[in-house]
Amino acid sequence: MAPMGIRLSPLGMAVFCLLGLGVLYHLYSGFLAGRFAFFMLSEPAAGGPETPHGSAPGGAVDLRELLAVSVLAAVRGGEEVKRVREGNVLNAKAKGKTREGAEEQLTTGDLLSNRRMFYLLKGAFPAVQINSEERVDTADQETVSWDRSIPEDIKQKIQPQEVPAESVTVWIDPLDATQEYTEDLRQYVTTMVCVAVNGKPVIGVIHKPFSSYTAWAMVDGGSNVKARSSYNEKTPRIIVSRSHAGKVEQVARQTFGNKTVIIPAGGAGYKVLALLDVPEKNQEEADVYIHVTYIKKWDICAGNAVLRALGGHMTTLTGEEISYTGSDGNEGGLIASINMNHKALIEKLPDLEKTSHK
Repeated sequence: MAPMGIRLSPLGMAVFCLLGLGVLYHLYSGFLAGRFAFFMLSEPAAGGPETPHGSAPGGAVDLRELLAVSVLAAVRGGEEVKRVREGNVLNAKAKGKTREGAEEQLTTGDLLSNRRMFYLLKGAFPAVQINSEERVDTADQETVSWDRSIPEDIKQKIQPQEVPAESVTVWIDPLDATQEYTEDLRQYVTTMVCVAVNGKPVIGVIHKPFSSYTAWAMVDGGSNVKARSSYNEKTPRIIVSRSHAGKVEQVARQTFGNKTVIIPAGGAGYKVLALLDVPEKNQEEADVYIHVTYIKKWDICAGNAVLRALGGHMTTLTGEEISYTGSDGNEGGLIASINMNHKALIEKLPDLEKTSHK
């Protein structure tokens, strides 16, 4: 007797196929889902870990964040400056001469502060150009991270503001008043950071390492410092570099009278703070800051930004605005004031412009 054949109806075949597909789905769905998740995690998401800190899509940076990390950089640099000075391990040496023939000093404090400040800023804003007084040794690179926290006083006063990264230049002075630093005249020493946008100074930070005082300001934003309001334009107190006091005194007394007070001091940062309402017992007060020779832009950019934010002025001796792009030097000297008739000051001191080119 011939064996009987098994015949499946079309409905049975459909049920069998559906059962098979269900088994396959159960076996492989977990595997496929895992592979898909791995693929998604392997690709950098917009704004994910591959996006540099401090940078927004489209190559923009937030000035509020840049202010916050600039304050931190000045403080961190100041810690190195203070530690070296208090440990008396300056290892001071001459790195060159000024145009006037004076030796420029370089210390361990300059170098360590520069390294800390530069790499903190560069790590947070890798797309931004950073100019520093001291050379950065790539072989001595340091990883300094920023936790992206913004101090409460900055949060309260400053709103987020994005600008193109290519428009930003950061100027670092890791140790202002190095000569005075070697002489242990600590009150003059500052660390400074300035942010310029399209050549105009918009953020300034001046930190005094030995008193832990920090002044910061942002143009069209806010500040934690104020201008002083008591001035006497007839007999102003003029603060100048210790080495230039004689040059300025003669012209100033001829212009303003014999009662004019000349205050010799070290450090451009200290001199700008002298124009402000600073709660510092070792901080002298002045009405005008004058410098009559060539000066580097990292010395003056932060002070320029602070004064601009408070309605003050810092210009060349002929009244020209100082651009913080291009070369690192300012040829025309400078005159700085706040709550005074800046134009009238320039007109009163015409002979100083000639001195600035000597």
